[in-house]
Amino acid sequence: MKKMYPSILAVALFAVLIGCHHEPVNYLNETKEAKDARMAWWRDARFGMFIHWGLYAVPAGEWKGETNHGEWIRTTAEIPIDEYDKFREQFNPVNYDAKKWVKMAKDAGMKYIVITSKHHDGFCLFDSRETNFDVMSTPFKRDILKELSDACRQEGIKMCWYHSIMDWHHPDYLPRRGWETDRPAEGADLNRYIAHMKAQLKELTQNYGNIGVLWFDGEWEETWTHDYGVDLYNYVRNLQPDIIINNRVDNGRSGMAGMTREGGYAGDFGTPEQEIPATGMPGTDWETCMTMNDHWGYNKYDDNWKSTKDLIQKLADITSKGGNFLLNVGPKADGTFPEESINRLKEIGEWMDKNSEAIYETSASPFAKLDWGRCTQKQTDTGTRLYLHVFDWPADAVLKVPGIFNEPESAYLMGEPGKPLLVQRNEDALWITVPAAALDSFNSVVVLNIKGQPDISFPPVIQSDYRIFIDFIEPSITSSNSNFEIRFTTDCRMPSVESPVFTNKVTLTETTRLAARCFRNGKPASDSVCTLFTKVKPIPAVQTGELRPGIIYSYYEGDWDSLPDFSMLTAVKTGMTSNFNLSEKIKGDHYGFSFEGFIQIPEDGIWEFMTDSDDGSRLYIDGQLVADNDGLHGMEQKGGAIALSKGFHKIKVIFFEKGGQDELKVYWKGPGISEELIAEKVLYSNK
Repeated sequence: MKKMYPSILAVALFAVLIGCHHEPVNYLNETKEAKDARMAWWRDARFGMFIHWGLYAVPAGEWKGETNHGEWIRTTAEIPIDEYDKFREQFNPVNYDAKKWVKMAKDAGMKYIVITSKHHDGFCLFDSRETNFDVMSTPFKRDILKELSDACRQEGIKMCWYHSIMDWHHPDYLPRRGWETDRPAEGADLNRYIAHMKAQLKELTQNYGNIGVLWFDGEWEETWTHDYGVDLYNYVRNLQPDIIINNRVDNGRSGMAGMTREGGYAGDFGTPEQEIPATGMPGTDWETCMTMNDHWGYNKYDDNWKSTKDLIQKLADITSKGGNFLLNVGPKADGTFPEESINRLKEIGEWMDKNSEAIYETSASPFAKLDWGRCTQKQTDTGTRLYLHVFDWPADAVLKVPGIFNEPESAYLMGEPGKPLLVQRNEDALWITVPAAALDSFNSVVVLNIKGQPDISFPPVIQSDYRIFIDFIEPSITSSNSNFEIRFTTDCRMPSVESPVFTNKVTLTETTRLAARCFRNGKPASDSVCTLFTKVKPIPAVQTGELRPGIIYSYYEGDWDSLPDFSMLTAVKTGMTSNFNLSEKIKGDHYGFSFEGFIQIPEDGIWEFMTDSDDGSRLYIDGQLVADNDGLHGMEQKGGAIALSKGFHKIKVIFFEKGGQDELKVYWKGPGISEELIAEKVLYSNK
């Protein structure tokens, strides 16, 4: 007979028994060779299916007339735990067919499936001895994960689990939701909860065969520490040494951008959420997870579906940058996929049937940028095979591949190797003559075989801390190319062989459009780049009158997805505070702040201001927007620069919190000050 949760004695006994087996290994000391071998299948796969499914599929996004909810509905709609538990009585997915799900994933070209063994609401899709809050307590009474793992094994698909660290149901998980006033935290013990979670993870790694990935989430709350993350990473690896674990096992993730901050955090790959990194990350494993519409869990009102073309191009974009694509499906409560998801999976599969060679087992593009599309590559016996993913078919039927100095061997359209395409050299580029019309309206792949390793010339990089200056600025111009020279112009004309050579520095004293280009053996060897540097005058200090330490805050309540116009709202309360802190909040979610006052600038110069917030924030200086960090996201830093005179300047910071973690930090950087939190001693008010 199952218990609701293990007793303290049972937890202690469990820990003793585990400790008796063997001395745990510290897998953070794993060699590069061992990690490469463990990560090989995942790196080759490139494409997987994410599945968010649980009790939240029953209300299908709707609660008391509001229709914008998803898998977070218990907290976004503030549903009491006893009320939410009633969804168990309605969860009966009689149309669930694990074999059909796996077949759809396989036919779409996906190599692995990650499903929510437990989401933040605490409900488990598997038969757990550790809780009754699982699928066996519903009318369905079938172990969903057992059926799915068996089907995956039959089809050669890797089975993977998503498991939430955060748990809104377990009595020992801390912290409570801010709105849960009927669930006091007295007597709760987070360590007891962690022992419970470990017991469930042992079930998930011992009872379902080999598991490819354990995909953690919900690590951002202040109770989850780095030490907990390292311990959990090692615990799971000791259960299944070859398992792959994402970086959300630890607390080092930088917001929705998903990559781990420096500092020795645990985790095998980064997890950008709903976004694709702008550039590749050589030597770093990462995976973009993304929904087909706007919700992870099923919402019957959400019709904002991404097109098949968009999804295929996103797959090529991600792969070309060395990442994996984890594409989400939110099944309905009856166990079927939404028809829109089924259609998109089918169309992606049709493209993959013809072009998967350009996705699987490929590495990132050797090019910094291609205006017409993306590139993936593989090594061949004689050189390199470049897969040119053409999104925008050339109107003149000539595909121009810039900055490449290898000798071409052959070129053809994917699927038509017997029909060679003409390849000619034009300065630093190879020009491929292609048919007048694209073979595929979503993404036509042109195969280009070249001799040797890619010899690619990258455009130079113009770098400077800021694009504005007061007296002068000395930007650097660098190139990753060897045996090249850089020539530049100061009017944004494309540099020629007659243009001056950049040596150590160039000094700009007026507003300038600086252009640069690489040359090899006296010939152009890259595209040109151009950057505008603007000379500005510092904004004069303002007249303030009598000042006192501290700034004025106004606190608001409301449910927003982006920053509202607080001037049109009535504040719940106002007062003085020493800094940009959220201590005067009343609710845990669904609130906002406006902070206003003066900041003392110690000397004339270019000053940079940044907000790091969850959720959105903006910062204004003297009425000018400097840092725009709006929107729903995890902790994320954005900023901007402004020229200021010595003295006092108006500063305003606005912030809103919808759900989850809530935090706001405000930084500055300027002459004599490296990036640091704005101190109380420079903040004032005249009220």
